[in-house]
Amino acid sequence: MTRDRPIRRGSCALLIIDVQNATCDPARPAAFRAAGVDRVVANTRQLLHAFRRARLEVVFTVMENLTADGRDRSLDYKLSGIFVARGSREAQVVADLAPEEDELVLPKTSSSVFNSTMLDYLLRNIGITDVFVAGLLTDQCIDHAVKDGADRGYYMTCVHDACAAETVERHQAALDCFKGYCRLLATADVLQLAAAAQ
Repeated sequence: MTRDRPIRRGSCALLIIDVQNATCDPARPAAFRAAGVDRVVANTRQLLHAFRRARLEVVFTVMENLTADGRDRSLDYKLSGIFVARGSREAQVVADLAPEEDELVLPKTSSSVFNSTMLDYLLRNIGITDVFVAGLLTDQCIDHAVKDGADRGYYMTCVHDACAAETVERHQAALDCFKGYCRLLATADVLQLAAAAQ
């Protein structure tokens, strides 16, 4: 068994995590933008186009309350002050990566997309075995997705240059921490795999 697998139509999905107005706001600190947010959007755009061209599944997650008062959020989100109003501009995927009509967008209220959404159920229904992860933040929601997906039996791939954390150091520390749960590939490598999708 190996994580070095080709991309096969019908069994592969791109999971784009929290690349939304709340996390990519130009008003965020310059250090955060310097740590890679602009790179994440640019590389994720390339991945998105490649997966769409190859007719591969794309799934988005966004932090978004399910209730008006946010009572459905995880305890951690409440303690951390993470409140993204349902239906707000902040809850929308950034315009450069806007989901197409039939692509899934799952609102989540915890760091783990597998804990606070029905992602696992949907991936299994669609027949997905291989999940390519991009987005924000490497040391939080990406870390949870990679580890939780691996524990649920998915072949996980983190597209490391399509992810970022609050600092470059935190990004690298997270990659070092979860590399045993996934394959780490650069955007260029994934684009080649998508172009050769079977």
